[in-house]
Amino acid sequence: MDFSLLIVCAVAVWRLTHLLSKEDGPFDLIFLLRRQLGQGFFGNLLDCFYCLSLWISFPAGWWLGNDWITKMVCWLALSGIACLLEKLSSKNDPTPPAFYEEDKKL
Repeated sequence: MDFSLLIVCAVAVWRLTHLLSKEDGPFDLIFLLRRQLGQGFFGNLLDCFYCLSLWISFPAGWWLGNDWITKMVCWLALSGIACLLEKLSSKNDPTPPAFYEEDKKL
């Protein structure tokens, strides 16, 4: 397996997952899809980037691997890379940065 192909597939997984979970899409098609799916299994799946990345990365991981172990590792690696890219690109990260301040009482 070529490392550059893994990276290209990871970026593609991130892009598709981001489109489906965070954007309205062209002509609001993704928004309409999300509204149509409602609060069922698939509607909830589109609300969670991390869950959706597992489903989106599955076919790409299966395509990249040669044997079943490599396929499983590629699947999880693609999802993991997509999650890292999402964390790096997210402007509204709910995790606050670590902050330390000493108590100045004497």
